[in-house]
Amino acid sequence: MLLMPYRALARPSNLLLALLGAVLVGCGGEGSTDDGTGRAGATGATGATGAATSARSFGNITRERLLNADAEPENWMTEGRDFGKGHFSPLDQINAGNVASLGFAWDYHTGTTRGLEATPIVVDGVLFTSGTTGRAYALDAATGEEIWAFDPQSDSQYNRWACCDEVNRGLALWEGMVYVGAFDGRLFGLDAATGDVVWVVDTIIDHARGYTSSGAPEIAGEVVVIGNAGADYDARGYVTAYDLKTGELRWRFFTVPGDPAKGYEHPELEEIAAPTWDPDSRWDVGGGGTVWNSMVYDPELDLLYIGTGNSALFNWYERSPSGGDNLFLCSILAIDPNTGRLAWYYQQVPREGWDYTATQPMILADLEIDGAVRKVLMQAPKAGFFYILDRATGELLSADKYVPVNWATHVDLETGRPAIDLEQVDYKDGPVFVVPSGMGGHAWNPMAFNPDNGLVYIPAIEGGAITYDPSDGHVYRPMQANSGNSTLFGDSMLADPAFQPLAVRELLTRLQASGEADQRAVLKAFDPRTGETKWEQEGVGFWDRAGVLATAGGIVFQGTDTGYLKAFDAESGAELLNLHIGTSIIAAPMSYAIDGEQYIAVMAGWGGGGWFAPHDTSAVVRYGNAGRIIAFKLGGGAVPIPELISEAPPIPEPPAQFGTPEQIRQGQQLFGRCALCHANSDIGMTPDLRRMSPETHAAFNAIVLYGARRFQGMPQWNDVLNEEQSHAIHAYLIDLAARAYAEQQAAAGDANAN
Repeated sequence: MLLMPYRALARPSNLLLALLGAVLVGCGGEGSTDDGTGRAGATGATGATGAATSARSFGNITRERLLNADAEPENWMTEGRDFGKGHFSPLDQINAGNVASLGFAWDYHTGTTRGLEATPIVVDGVLFTSGTTGRAYALDAATGEEIWAFDPQSDSQYNRWACCDEVNRGLALWEGMVYVGAFDGRLFGLDAATGDVVWVVDTIIDHARGYTSSGAPEIAGEVVVIGNAGADYDARGYVTAYDLKTGELRWRFFTVPGDPAKGYEHPELEEIAAPTWDPDSRWDVGGGGTVWNSMVYDPELDLLYIGTGNSALFNWYERSPSGGDNLFLCSILAIDPNTGRLAWYYQQVPREGWDYTATQPMILADLEIDGAVRKVLMQAPKAGFFYILDRATGELLSADKYVPVNWATHVDLETGRPAIDLEQVDYKDGPVFVVPSGMGGHAWNPMAFNPDNGLVYIPAIEGGAITYDPSDGHVYRPMQANSGNSTLFGDSMLADPAFQPLAVRELLTRLQASGEADQRAVLKAFDPRTGETKWEQEGVGFWDRAGVLATAGGIVFQGTDTGYLKAFDAESGAELLNLHIGTSIIAAPMSYAIDGEQYIAVMAGWGGGGWFAPHDTSAVVRYGNAGRIIAFKLGGGAVPIPELISEAPPIPEPPAQFGTPEQIRQGQQLFGRCALCHANSDIGMTPDLRRMSPETHAAFNAIVLYGARRFQGMPQWNDVLNEEQSHAIHAYLIDLAARAYAEQQAAAGDANAN
């Protein structure tokens, strides 16, 4: 059964050009300071302290206040405002009739140039939020003035194991404490008034595997709970609960079993999960199921809900040769936060093998279904069905498609099982076209629920992927990518088939001819009671799907990658505001009030998503990517637009080629693992290695292999590459630079001739 109740027995500057310069900085880029041990320390908080802060209340969120959040509409107490995380504000001073007069109130420059994904929290006039690698900020919510800022000094080596940038999706507040996770897996408990460290714990249980931490912690009763990421590498998923005041370990719940020969950490693994796996599964690869994003706690039912991630390996036939549903992959779990024991579970995608996850944001609400008001949990996960569950029992109430789907025809409401269309999506015999793609019908970007009209506003993605496994078996690579298959998605679905692997050319050509390869991002006003879409607004491309805010003023707010804040009529979808801010937005806006004046605030900074070069329409291309927190109010001023960035510097003449044609070919193949971060384009999140300086060329091996610039964000690779291989990569990059340089000079010559 998929559904089973279970109680167990027992500062401002545009840094883009610097990033694009000669410094070779790898998947990192925000510059951590390593103490030489491989584990970075944390800098103390900076900013105002003492008398300036003593008159205020800082982070004083309690159970009583959270349960009565609607009585304090001026505050925004969790990532999604209340415990249900509906991303809905009861404030209505800003409404459909006057939103066009929204203007600038203040902004705060984070001094970073990577993705900003968190939704700020505001309580008692103080705005708290997190930034890249687990930085944390406390600001005066009326003025944007910094109260304190905290940098965990995350170890840049962990950028090696990040599929999607060194982002952080939020922090939590409780009774004068701030809780934030660092990218390298440490969880910090900070004093909310000063930002000083009260306690810190290392949440990673095995540093020989590719774990990172990018999700927000969740307060659940008397504990703070945090998960991790890494299922695309070799992680085994789990969440850990710590004492709120001391950081002492309370319990840990694993989302997938490990090798049976080593025993089981808790009874749910042995009694429920393990029977759904082959005893001889590929335990070496970890299994996946990481909880890298969505968690939500119901203080009324005293249940913690977590969403689990994709598999490792992806290929089900190799991962669990004898079959099975492979619990608890791609599942929602309800856990008793007092004991760490399972209450119920629901698996969305049995035998997950398409990079589907149940880690997308969940919303708790009271919804009338069949004439009765039910306490429900709603989620629009990657797999494309909008699930409504009774959150007390786990009963599946509905599962309607909210985007095109072909991996399953429907979900049986009696059994809870999807009807998987293996003829369409089983790739054991060759490439197949799977819809949605691994980007999902919905990614991490928060959706919003308006209880006034019953609509959910989903930043959705429509599009599929070509998935196949070109190998026979899988060789485990510790702390490296171990998906075990190959996938074309996103931009690659529109690429020239002639330059794609031979195995997919025919299928890709057919999909492009039929229009099935096309993809889009679309904001959908979805009625969860009927499964119908009331209206939609399309973004500029599949990558343009920022988080959403709904308000009692009849408005839906969403930012864009093009650098605008938009407002739509909640009922009709008509565009009411298109405010240029000049910085890309991927996070969700939020709203609060100070002294009776309503504000809209959002974090602005592009990143994440699995690619490291912006699209041509992105604000990054024109204005750079200096991170900002921006607040707006009615009658505000003009929004300060960042200065236009200069054109990328010319490609310098590279050093003489030392490699043979065979070395260059080998280097091109090896560079595949580097290309996840280094797009080698004129504008990008990481340096263009065609533009390396003579000093960088001279120090290439020291940088790549031995961590000479690890403190600047470039991980070391001597556990994976040897000097001969590093030389081959260097030879390939010199060849790449030489060809680009020749094209540049030829173009300049043609221009002069004309």
